[in-house]
Amino acid sequence: MALDPQAAALLASLAGAPAPDYARLDAASYRAALAAGGAASAFGAGDAVAAEEDLALPGPAGALAARLYRPVAGLDGGDEALALTVFFHGGGFVACGIDTHANLCRTLAARARTLVLSVDYRLAPEARFPAAAHDALAAVRWAAAHAVQLGARPDALAVAGDSAGGNLAAVCAQQLRNEVTIAHQLLLYPVLDCAHEHPSYESFGQSYLLDAGLMRWFKHQYFDADADRACPLASPLGTESLDQVAPATIISAEYDPLRDEAERYAARLAQAGVAATLVRWPGQIHGFASMLGVFDAADAALSFGAHALHAALYR
Repeated sequence: MALDPQAAALLASLAGAPAPDYARLDAASYRAALAAGGAASAFGAGDAVAAEEDLALPGPAGALAARLYRPVAGLDGGDEALALTVFFHGGGFVACGIDTHANLCRTLAARARTLVLSVDYRLAPEARFPAAAHDALAAVRWAAAHAVQLGARPDALAVAGDSAGGNLAAVCAQQLRNEVTIAHQLLLYPVLDCAHEHPSYESFGQSYLLDAGLMRWFKHQYFDADADRACPLASPLGTESLDQVAPATIISAEYDPLRDEAERYAARLAQAGVAATLVRWPGQIHGFASMLGVFDAADAALSFGAHALHAALYR
């Protein structure tokens, strides 16, 4: 399909920006540029929720900031215990945080009728691999152990994330499969292979918002030179066995350099007998689900993902 007109308009507005010099770019400058651009503030705030509560969770190297989103009560006004979804934000393992992804979390909470626990993790290069993965694992373990304390059902837990956060959600679903019961994983255009570049890097690696050079830079920030980028904590796609991993809903974007690894992961899950729903969102670019109020596809994709979460968590 042709590029979505709303995506094309956004890309056209950015076409005159100077190309970054990745050989000289540092993480602090990248974060400052994102903040100055104000992208997150330009998008819709997401659906209304009943409450948002900031928390601090114990992590392997200190407290992890988190925010709990509680959906508005149902039509019956009941106080039924809700399911719980642990969400990890994208940003290439280098940038972003709870605030930049609040609209995604509010919308998923409201439309899936689930508590959403959005968790910050240590960012690279200050904390390189596997720091983010270890933080994510600790957060899901904590959430599972404290579900009742949070007002959630102890038997209905999901993980979710976009981009780099999708990587962390997939890592948790794999690594905790024999420890924590995870009902579902919702992965939005996830990073799943840090060891290889798939053909979509070549096809969509320039001029589609997320470019191949930026992905290489992210990985250079995240990994030390001697890190094993192919190990399961880094590259969920390369995990030898996917038996008993939680069912998945995976949303890829047609014009995304990460498209192929997301779709290959869905195929591998299906081959392992894991229920996996894959939707390639037509005409769309990486990060589109965050663009509420700007892209109609963001609203539609989050409704689709929320429906999948609800169906898995309220069987």
